[in-house]
Amino acid sequence: MNQLPSSLEVLVVRTDFSADGAWDALREVLFSPSRDGFMANVALVDDRRHEGLRPDQVIDLIPAEYQHPLLVLADSVTVAPEWPLLVADLRVERGRCVRVVAAELWSIENNLSGANMDFEEFAGAVDDDGVFRGF
Repeated sequence: MNQLPSSLEVLVVRTDFSADGAWDALREVLFSPSRDGFMANVALVDDRRHEGLRPDQVIDLIPAEYQHPLLVLADSVTVAPEWPLLVADLRVERGRCVRVVAAELWSIENNLSGANMDFEEFAGAVDDDGVFRGF
């Protein structure tokens, strides 16, 4: 399997290809500012070679020069309402994951990339269903 691309942005890797319409809607949400004007600094990886990969398999594809504290997967769960993306920690507990609704990805990406908060703070703020929907 080929490595993921090197990127100045956090990668969002598509691993589910069952619903192109859902992927298009997710892309629109990811590139729309929040009500306060914040946006996630992300690059999309839309490559069928990653179809069905588990988080640990995708993490193994990260190039050495990837310096971001997180990696995001758009997997089979993501096609549900609210587009709950899977965010993997790459710093403290490499591979630990938490779900975040697409509209709140900016919060995790901005705060982890800027070292304003820790992954644990987001993991501790998930709703009863295990999804982070904001503070």
